[in-house]
Amino acid sequence: MERKEKSGASFFQMPLHYPRYTMNDYHIMPEAKLDTLLAEYGLTVHGDLAYKREFAMGAFLWPNHLAQPPRHNVSTTHHSVSMS
Repeated sequence: MERKEKSGASFFQMPLHYPRYTMNDYHIMPEAKLDTLLAEYGLTVHGDLAYKREFAMGAFLWPNHLAQPPRHNVSTTHHSVSMS
């Protein structure tokens, strides 16, 4: 996390990349690493380790239906070309 001071005011700079952890990664992630990850995104979470893991998964993981590849309805339109 990067906090800078300009003229006595501080501001937060969001990291450029979204975390790429799996659900399993969050389940086994040590609390200190989880706290650091959340702090990098400006999130201060109070609670036990289980609560912090659930919070991180809710914040950083996509719901299952969004993780599946989209289904495309492909319609085939035939165009005829007349060569006269």
